[in-house]
Amino acid sequence: MVPRALPSRPRLRLPRARAADAALAGAVLVLVAVGSLRSLIGDREESWEATALGWALLVAACAALYVCRRHPVPTAAFVLAATIAYYLVSAYDGPLMVAFVIALYTVAAGGRLRAAIVLAALGLLLTGTGTLLGNHDVNGVALFMMTGWLVGVVALGWVRDNRLALAREAEQRAASEERLRIARELHDVVGHHISLINVQSAAALRRLRKDPEGGPRRAEEALGAVKEASREALRELRAVLGVLRQADESAPTAPAAGLDRLGDLVAAARLTGLDVEVRADGEGRPLPAEVDLAAYRIVQESLTNVTRHAHATAVTVRTERGPRHITVEVTDNGRGPAPVGGGSGSGITGMRERARALGGRLTAGPGPRGGFTVRATLPCPDTPEPAARPKGALPTP
Repeated sequence: MVPRALPSRPRLRLPRARAADAALAGAVLVLVAVGSLRSLIGDREESWEATALGWALLVAACAALYVCRRHPVPTAAFVLAATIAYYLVSAYDGPLMVAFVIALYTVAAGGRLRAAIVLAALGLLLTGTGTLLGNHDVNGVALFMMTGWLVGVVALGWVRDNRLALAREAEQRAASEERLRIARELHDVVGHHISLINVQSAAALRRLRKDPEGGPRRAEEALGAVKEASREALRELRAVLGVLRQADESAPTAPAAGLDRLGDLVAAARLTGLDVEVRADGEGRPLPAEVDLAAYRIVQESLTNVTRHAHATAVTVRTERGPRHITVEVTDNGRGPAPVGGGSGSGITGMRERARALGGRLTAGPGPRGGFTVRATLPCPDTPEPAARPKGALPTP
């Protein structure tokens, strides 16, 4: 019998945008109105005309908070003017200053620090002037406490604005890093497969021209490799660009690239005429996804450089797994990559950045016995023993 799932509790959702502004203005109006009820009940200290004017100013100041977030400085100036007018007209000392404090915080939190300081200073100046003119409701101690409150409100708004600015900066930095990562992925995928397509199509044309009789059969093999490389390029492009899909689109189902697909790279390189030898040393444990992908891309880019620039006949791909790192080395017997001015110049740089991003290192240069060697060491933590591997799959280093 399958147990029935308990119904989830409804979550309390706070109002947003215009609804939040209306809720704030309404809450402040209720608070100020409750604190000003003394003007409507009890003994009269002023005329009903003065009371009506005071309540009109009170309602206007609180209602202005509805547009405070969209127009912070004009709203705060209006609330300050209405507050000062209320205290001059009304004989009752209500809590209308709360509306000005909220408006002042909104100005500071919106990044307008100078305007907030000017408004706070103006409010203190007008209040102090009223105290000097004989307003006994506000004495020196109250004025000092009001100064502390306004300074604290402006400081809190300034801190809030700084935190939001730092969050936006961190978000932009993360977006830039993600764009760079996607650019590296696209460079690796497109560069590798387009290079294979170029080499294979050139080989097919050459065979057709040199051997009109037996050439078509061999050209058919090369064109088959072109078809397979283009299909693989499209598949990997879909996987890479899947991170840019919309929220309502389905996720890509293709497996992520890793060293378990090293055989595909080797087979594609052999189709170009290279003699590729693979050596795997160390324990056959699964790698973390980011390390596995980086190692695969480094081998892919290295084989691409060999195919395009090295004029080599033999390549050795060696992987060595240590307890806390994996080393990937690709060595050829050619003349090395083309100078930076003769190619894109971003292949080795991209591999080095990929290794550095994981805390590893990559070196590239002439080998001790000639040719060119790319060697990358990537750190990786200990991982559990791998699950059973399907038949025909290459061993993971």
